[in-house]
Amino acid sequence: MGRRRESNHDDPPRFHRKGNVWYHVSGTLPRKWSKLSNDRAEALRLWAQLEGVREDDSTKLFSVVAKRYVREVFPTKAMATRRDNEKELANLLKVFAHMPIDAIAPMHIRGYMDIRGQVAKVRANREKALFSHVFNKAREWGFTAQQNPCQGVKGFKEVGRDRYVTDAEFSKVKEHAHFTVTDAMDLALLTGQRPADVLKLKRSDIRDGALWIIQNKTGARLGIEITGELAATITQINDRPRRAISAYLIQDENGQPLTYGAFRSRFDKARTAAKVDFQFRDIRAKAATDTGNLAHSQKLLGHKNREMTEHYVKARMGERVKPLR
Repeated sequence: MGRRRESNHDDPPRFHRKGNVWYHVSGTLPRKWSKLSNDRAEALRLWAQLEGVREDDSTKLFSVVAKRYVREVFPTKAMATRRDNEKELANLLKVFAHMPIDAIAPMHIRGYMDIRGQVAKVRANREKALFSHVFNKAREWGFTAQQNPCQGVKGFKEVGRDRYVTDAEFSKVKEHAHFTVTDAMDLALLTGQRPADVLKLKRSDIRDGALWIIQNKTGARLGIEITGELAATITQINDRPRRAISAYLIQDENGQPLTYGAFRSRFDKARTAAKVDFQFRDIRAKAATDTGNLAHSQKLLGHKNREMTEHYVKARMGERVKPLR
């Protein structure tokens, strides 16, 4: 009999983690450790291929569908989305894991939303959205032919962020920040890009006088001209003395790319020290607002339509109007 796991009790057999990498371990001696991936979702998909796993459709439990969803759908999503989905799915499994997919009705979703909404209304909305997608996949895979129980179940009203970051607040946080954070803040402001897109910028993205970006969230492609302050910022980043150089613009002293976790920790420390409460994502809205030109803002942010950009800007600065006289 194999030794009982000390952690990761929900992992399937012969699926083990060493450091940040998952392996498939053979069931025969001598044990053969086959590297899968440092991405758990991708590792599970590869494990299933090696094991020849096929879910037992006869059970048709939500947990069975969820496992297949993790293996097949998670790898197609952006890393940040996956991290959120993992937390959301864990909460859903606490309630629905052992329920047959056919037995889940709108009243169950409503009950889940009401209870979850007492603590976190926004998270309840996100978890409902994930459940809906899992259920739709269950229909595609033949687990059920029932109507999606999320249909007709209203979510909670959400209020969009309307925080505008002033120049003084921006500068104050930079005064207390590690140089990797100041570099990221400057690039985020000058390019109007999301945190994940800023952290993944590479020197190879600079070509033909522009900084070329493929946005993680939308797949939008844009080239931002390297002129003015952006050119000065990139020069400053490249000229900073380091023990090693990596392919990434945002890197630590040893040339390693800055992880989102490390960046978040450093930004939070600077924000606390500066006694300022804006979030890093608010810098994108500041960039859109500070252009003073909606057409420019729309292109810079990669929005598909002008209305989206108008809402983005007006929610933070309000409507500018002329006086009566």
